[in-house]
Order: sequence, then C-alpha cells, then structure tokens
Amino acid sequence: MLRDPSLKYRPFPQIDLPNRQWPSRTITKAPRWLSTDLRDGNQALADPMNAEKKQRFFDLLVKIGVKEIEVGFPSASATEFDFIKGLVRNARVPQDVMVQVLTQSRRDLIERSFESLAGARAATVHLYNAIAPAWREVVFGLDRAGVKALAITGARLMREQAEARPTTDWRFEYSPETFSTAELDFSLEVCEGVLDVLEPTPAKPVILNLPATVEAASANVYADQVEWMCRYISRRDSVVISVHPHNDRGTGIAAAELAVMAGADRVEGCLFGNGERTGNVDLVTLALNLYTQGVDPGLDFSDMQTVVKTVEYCNQLPVHPRHPYAGELVFTAFSGSHQDAIKKGFDAQAKRNDQFWNVPYLPIDPADLGGAYEAVIRVNSQSGKGGVAWVLQQDRGLKLPKPLQADFSRFVQKLADETSRELTTADIWAAFERTYYLTGGAFELIGFEETGASRADQQRVFVGELRWEGKPITIRGRGNGLISSLLAALDAGCGLKFDIQDFQEHAVSTGTDAQAAAYVQCRAVDGRTLFGVGLDADTATASVRAVLSAANAAVANV
Repeated sequence: MLRDPSLKYRPFPQIDLPNRQWPSRTITKAPRWLSTDLRDGNQALADPMNAEKKQRFFDLLVKIGVKEIEVGFPSASATEFDFIKGLVRNARVPQDVMVQVLTQSRRDLIERSFESLAGARAATVHLYNAIAPAWREVVFGLDRAGVKALAITGARLMREQAEARPTTDWRFEYSPETFSTAELDFSLEVCEGVLDVLEPTPAKPVILNLPATVEAASANVYADQVEWMCRYISRRDSVVISVHPHNDRGTGIAAAELAVMAGADRVEGCLFGNGERTGNVDLVTLALNLYTQGVDPGLDFSDMQTVVKTVEYCNQLPVHPRHPYAGELVFTAFSGSHQDAIKKGFDAQAKRNDQFWNVPYLPIDPADLGGAYEAVIRVNSQSGKGGVAWVLQQDRGLKLPKPLQADFSRFVQKLADETSRELTTADIWAAFERTYYLTGGAFELIGFEETGASRADQQRVFVGELRWEGKPITIRGRGNGLISSLLAALDAGCGLKFDIQDFQEHAVSTGTDAQAAAYVQCRAVDGRTLFGVGLDADTATASVRAVLSAANAAVANV
C-alpha cells in the first residue's frame, strides 16, 4: 500500500443538492421488494443453480412474500431460458407475483427475453446499459450520444416486442447501470430519453432503477444522488424509482435505507446479500431492520432456520454465524455481564406481560424468527453465573438461588477452562449432577418416615433409611419440622453437624408428572458454606435429598 493514497485515489465528489430532505425523514412503510437471487445472485455463484435449485429458491421467495422476482437472464444459457419458460408453461407463478427478466440492449437478446416469457399473464422486462465515464471510455469506446442511443434503441425494441404480444401485461424497467459513478445530468438525460420512448402513465409506470453498481462513496452521497433524480425526473407520478445497492464499501444496507428516505419506492437485492464481489444489498437485514422499528416489512421470516437452510443449499454458500438476525450466534451471549442483563430482561418481560419488546442486547425477539430462547445464552470460559443459571432454567426448569448460582459457576468456569470450548447443556447438567451429588455420593436415600410426637412439645420425629458409603443404616432425630429433625438424625447417627442458613423450593413442572426442586445453603461447624440440591416428585422427599446433597458435600471436602 502507498504511504500516501492521495497519489492514487481521488475522493468522490459531493452532490450539489441544496435543502436536501432525506436526513429528516423516517421510513414509515416498507418499499417494494425485488429479489435478484435467481439472476444477479445466481450469476455470482461459482456453480450456478440448476433448475431444481432455482425452483426451490423461487418457491421460498414466494413463501416469504416476495412479490417481484427477477427470475433470470434468458440469453445467458439454455438452463436460464428453460427455467423461465417452464415457470410460465407450468403455471408456477402465483397471480400476485410479478416475474422479471434482464437483458442487455441488443435485438437478439431482447427478442429471446420476450420469447422466454411468452404466454405469461404479466411480466417485467428489464433493460440495462452502463453509462459511467469509465465504462463509456474503457469498455465500450462510446461517447455520451452513443451510450444514450444504445438505451433508446433498446427501449424501442422492448416496446416493439411487447406490442407484438398483446395478451401479456408487459411492464418495463430501465437501469442506467453504473449510475452511482455516472454524472447526474447524463443519468437524467438518458432516463428521460427512455421515458420518451416508453411513454409511462400513472396506471402503467416505468421502473427506473438507479444502481450502485459499484459502491464508490458513503451512503449519504448515494442518498443525495437518489433524491436529486427524484427531484428532477419528469413524470414522477408515472415512474417507480428503484435502487440496487452493492456492498463494495460495506455500507449497502445503510445506502438502501437512506435511498428509501430519499424517495426510492423499491429496493432490489438478495437474501443474505449474495452477489458479485462483496454482494448485493441484503433483503433479510433490510426487512427486519424495519420490523424492529414497528414497520411491517411485508416479508415473513418467522421460520428463519428454513430460509437459511434453503438459501445455503441453493447457493452452496454458508450464512455467516454473525449475520444479522439469521446467523447461528447473533442472539447468543457468552459474556457474563451480557448474560446477566438478558436474563434480567426476560424476567422483567415476563412480569410486565405487555406487548412491547424490551430485553437488553436483543433488538428483536428471537421467537419472532422461529428461534428458541434456549440458544440465547451459551456458556464458555467468558460466561458468568447468570448464563449458567439461565441454561439450567431453560433446559431443566431449575431456578437457582443467587448464592447457589455463584457457587456452581466456579465449577463451570473450571470445566470451561479445562476443555477450552463452549459447554453444551449436557456438559452443564452433568457437572451440576456431579457437584451436588444428584447421583452418587457418600449418603444415598433409601426411604424415610416423618411422624408426629406424642410429647407435649409437638416435635416431629424423622426415621431415615440410608446407604452410608454403601452400607445401609437407620438414623433417627427429633425436631420441630422435617428439616430440623433430619439434621438432628444426621448429627446423632453420623456425627455430622451443620446449620441451615437458607431453604428454597419450587415446582419444576406442572401436571401429573410435576417435580419439585429444593435448595439448601448450610454452614458447617468449621465455617464452610455448603449447598445442596434435591429433586423429586414429592416436595418432602426433594427437601430431604437437598439436605443429603449438602451432607455429601460436607464429607467429600473434609
């Protein structure tokens, strides 16, 4: 790289647009969407889609609600032509969907495009030619007049072909390709020449597509270009302004949103931003950005996993794990502080019980995209007690008291450091069972009875059958309740003495198969803090198991 890039590159010029309006506007309704996945996206693939994949992708687009679909470049290959013709012949296009094809400004290509759509109820033919200086001078060797003539000739041929096939409701689109790097006055001149030929009306408008074929400036400059064209194009009520941003600078999303604020009626792009070089603008992100602002995008991504799998299969390209809204990790928190905030957010959401979404770190409810809350918080060495508690609550229904959360997180942290990987829910549950002796341990409960005493003090009597280090024993104790009598029995029968500092219990589930969970926090005579957990269908038995869990911890650490 040069130490001084100014020796090689020049800044993109600003647009002379006094009193620009787009910065103060807000998007209050969705634009029209055009998917170019089957054309622009397809031609960018190392292995273009076959007919089966194109049909599967087309069906997906229809399912999620895309109403305008550019289905191919008929003159590119026999596969393209046959697929488009098959859509029409086999009546695969729903009544509310408009298909579109792309063509360069050549008679044979235009004729073949119309031929591919023969018999269609309605269709759009999209004509394009590059108009920017670099393309005029380097690629085509044409001056302004030659480039304009190419566009006008193509428009006349489109009209001629449409008039020869009157049974189809033909619509037209024209793209001054490379608009984003062309002179605005020349873009306007060429578009006006095309409109003069096509003679649009409010009932039958022409689509003028203003592509950022190569993104060469910041998004605000593109918005200025679009607003300038909206301001000066004639017959604005008979023109649909469409934008087709690419992502060369990584700001295609912003460029599309600002372009809509600048007056664009329609956005062309691909699902997840597939396309040449750095790709086309991503329709999924654009649509869901609107959704999170309370605007109905008109597209349905409530089953995002199916959308991702279908697109990955058809494109043979992965959707990045961090891709907005759709990636495997975008709703996942590993950081302890983030996990704690999300957990509190979900708790507050449940208590508030209103329709408004307000959870820290989650701009959208994962459930709206078909996601499960279990995947929101995942555990690795960066995670904290809140994340571990969330996983156990979602996976097992356990609501750990805060001191117990802190205690268990130490063991999880150690396991994560040792394994140097993300821990699964199975890993965490196995560690929980080991740590709190839910299976195994020096003390195992066989059975117990609790009876009322005949004495005047009304104390209770606990009689328990245990295995102590594999040997059956019977312990007895007296107290004013189940827990106190059990503690007395452990002291008398095993010489184990500790006090209960906290006891909590809750139902894990409801119905006939409901379980209870009990948690104890104890202090041993030597000052150690011990925790115990008990699970059972019977609440009393769960409490006994929790105390024995603490007893196992006491003897294991002596």
